[in-house]
Amino acid sequence: CTPTVNTDTETAVVNVRYAAKDQARLAMEKLNGSMMENYALKVSYIPDETAAPEGPSAGGRRGFNARGTPRSGSPGLGARPKLQSDIPLRILVPTQFVGAIIGKEGATIRNITKQTHSKIDIHRKENAGAAEKPITIHSTPEGCSNACTTIMEIMQKEALDTKFTEEIPLKILAHNNFVGRLIGKEGRNLKKIEQDTGTKITISPLQDLTLYNPERTITVKGSIEACARAEEEVMKKVRESYDSDMAAMNLQSNLIPGLNLNALGLFPSGAPGMGPSISGLPHTLPLQTWDCVYIQQGHPESETVHLFIPALAVGAIIGKQGQHIKQLSHFAGASIKIAPAEGMDAKQRMVIIIGPPEAQFKAQCRIFGKLKEENFFGPKEEVKLEAHIKVPSFAAGRVIGKGGKTVNELQNLTCAEVVVPRDQTPDENDQVIVKISGHFFACQLAQRKIQEILAQVRRQQQPKPTSGAQPPQPRRK
Repeated sequence: CTPTVNTDTETAVVNVRYAAKDQARLAMEKLNGSMMENYALKVSYIPDETAAPEGPSAGGRRGFNARGTPRSGSPGLGARPKLQSDIPLRILVPTQFVGAIIGKEGATIRNITKQTHSKIDIHRKENAGAAEKPITIHSTPEGCSNACTTIMEIMQKEALDTKFTEEIPLKILAHNNFVGRLIGKEGRNLKKIEQDTGTKITISPLQDLTLYNPERTITVKGSIEACARAEEEVMKKVRESYDSDMAAMNLQSNLIPGLNLNALGLFPSGAPGMGPSISGLPHTLPLQTWDCVYIQQGHPESETVHLFIPALAVGAIIGKQGQHIKQLSHFAGASIKIAPAEGMDAKQRMVIIIGPPEAQFKAQCRIFGKLKEENFFGPKEEVKLEAHIKVPSFAAGRVIGKGGKTVNELQNLTCAEVVVPRDQTPDENDQVIVKISGHFFACQLAQRKIQEILAQVRRQQQPKPTSGAQPPQPRRK
């Protein structure tokens, strides 16, 4: 077997190739859930999509990856020796230089795409009258960097020719999902990039974000050579964050009914600044870590979940003048309220989320992501929270199962800790609490599985129609 290791990101990922499927399956069965240095290993089976299929049609396109999101079977880490993310490079350029970048009858831009083996979109019609226009470059990391350097050189030459005296910084657009990890704890990552490349880097404030614009502007000042080196380092961090998130999602996403990995919108690709275009879904992406789109079937009932967050994080979740929690509530389609603190020195606060499964998924997804981005958890630490859901007291036994069988199976399946505290006194609605602890996908999966059990109990509680009974006929007026 051949291991490929990436340990630079928050979630360390090891990809191992086996010669035979049986060997891989056996390794997965033995390793999944086993402990290593107090951490449980999580193993998923990823088919080798790079293997040539049998027959004459094994050719395919050469060069860089196809544009768009990775296939749902692979976290974008595949079995390639070098990590290659499908994230395009997006930059902002002053509008007055767009003509020079395109060239006469498009000759200059065609030359850049040919030399750098890239696909370049100049969004000229976006933001009519704006001082800057976005450019999206699709290629390998090297191809993106080469195209970016060429564009900077063209702008510098045009500035000299037109006697434009202002400094032209490199402006990189990055989805807000990845900016927290780019900055690093206490700004360490960003400071290191500045020191290593001899540049000055600033990032647009969080307040500039809206549901319609999830990107931050990373402004790099320095010589063209220094800016080019900084672009490589910045995008390397962004791609690592993306790879890490995709790997973490793929470990559990196939177990969550309705989660559409192709609709995640983890990075700008379809509409400028937005996720992939999906029929029937608005191009409005949320703010923090995973842009999860949950496809819900049927007419789901509303659910209430109590999610516990660090007390110090309340301000970040509420936002300035309550803006963040309002946007979050609007995006998710859920009621989101923060309960008053229980005592002066309470370490945790309860977030009350009311809404159907899709709304729960979106709202909780955002909250987990916000806590990670705002560094309430360490760079190597996974965000794990506790959620409480209430179940009818007569259904608690079904969640536990005979001799704890069901709750144990739940924990093994979801990697979440599921506890039904003993000797609970049911509340005024004859309900008891089920506690769920774990990372986002584990919590979601456990919540869905428990709701499935409750739905089954409710169906069994319904009175069966007596034989021969006629359905009520509508009255005639």
